[in-house]
Amino acid sequence: MRNFLIHNREELISRCKAKVAQRPRRAATEHQLANGIPLFLEQLIRTLAAEEDDKPADSIRISGPSGGDSLVLSEMGVTATAHGKELLKLGYTVDQVVHDYGDLCQAITDLAFERDAPFAVTEFRTLNRCLDNAIADAVTEFSSQRDTQIALRQSLDATERFGFLVHELRNSLGTATLAIHALELGNMTVGGATGAVLKRSLSAMGTLISRALTEVRSGAPEQRQTFSIAAFIKEAETSAQLVAIAAGCAFEVPPVAPLLAIRGNRELLLAALANLLQNAFKFTHSHTEVALKAYELGEHVLIEVEDHCGGLPPGSAAKMFAPFNQHSHDKTGLGLGLSIARQSVEADFGTLTVRDAPGSGCIFTICLPRHSLQ
Repeated sequence: MRNFLIHNREELISRCKAKVAQRPRRAATEHQLANGIPLFLEQLIRTLAAEEDDKPADSIRISGPSGGDSLVLSEMGVTATAHGKELLKLGYTVDQVVHDYGDLCQAITDLAFERDAPFAVTEFRTLNRCLDNAIADAVTEFSSQRDTQIALRQSLDATERFGFLVHELRNSLGTATLAIHALELGNMTVGGATGAVLKRSLSAMGTLISRALTEVRSGAPEQRQTFSIAAFIKEAETSAQLVAIAAGCAFEVPPVAPLLAIRGNRELLLAALANLLQNAFKFTHSHTEVALKAYELGEHVLIEVEDHCGGLPPGSAAKMFAPFNQHSHDKTGLGLGLSIARQSVEADFGTLTVRDAPGSGCIFTICLPRHSLQ
C-alpha cells in the first residue's frame, strides 16, 4: 500500500478535491486543499513505512494507537485538530469533517480496484486505524470549538439581557427621582400629575422586575394590546416634561387624533419612547426645543422625536443602534438605550430609524402598523 500511495499521491489528492468541489455548500480554500488531506496522506505513508521497518513506536508517534487511547496527540492528531478547527471557522458542519476523510478512503479503494492493486489485511487495518484516529481528533476539536463558541454567545446574550434590564431600571429610577425632587421643591402632594409620574415610574420598575422573573421561570411571551396613541403620547409627555425642565429645554407636543391607535406591548413601547426622549434632552443644545409628534401616514402610525443637537457626525447613523455603543463623552450610561428601543419596536412589527438634519439636529422615527379605536 505504501508504494501504491507514493506513486498515486497526486491522483488521490485530485480525486479528493473533485469530491469536495461537488459537495453542496462546500467551497474548499487552497489552504485547506494543501494542508488537509495531503498532509494526512503523507502521514499515512510514513506510518506504513514505520510498520514495514518494524518501528511500532514511530508508527504510534505519527498516527496514534488503535482506539486513540493516548494522552498526547500524534502528528496526525495535531493536523486533524487543525483541520476540524478550520472547517468550523468556514461554517461547515460536523458531517462534512467526517466526509473529508471518507473521501480519501473511497479514493484509495476505487483506484486500487481500477488498477488491480492488492493490499495486505494488516495494511487495511493501519489505514482504518489512521482514518479512525484522524476523524476522532478532527471531530473532537470541531465539537470543542463549536461548544466554546455557543457558550460564548450565550454568555454575551445573558450579559446583554442583564444590561437591558439594568438600563431600563436606571431610567425609571431617574424619572422617579426627578419626580420626588419636583414634589419636594414645590411642596406638592402625590395626588397630582407629578405624583402620577412617580407612581408610573415605580410601577414600571415593578413591571421590569416581574418580567425578568417571568422570563427566568417560564419564558412566557409578553401580552400585546390595542391602545390609544393620544393617551400613550400624553403619558410619555408627562414624564418627559420633568426631564425637559431639568435640561432647560422647551418641549413641544402637538395634539394627536383621538381615535388613532396601535397594537403592541404598551410598557415596552413606552420605555422605547422614553429612551428616545431622554437621548433628545441629553444631546440637544441648551435652550433649544425637543418635539414629540404622532400622526398617521397611510397604514402606519409615525411617532417622531426631534432634537437640536446640531446634526449627526458622518457615518454615525448606521452605528447608533448597536448595543453598548455610546455616542458622547458622557459615559455614565451603558450605551444600550437605542438598542433596547429598536428591539422593543421591532418586536411589535415596527421599525425605528434616525434621520439627520444637518446643522440642526436629528429625528428618530418609530413606525408601527395603524389601528383604530372602536
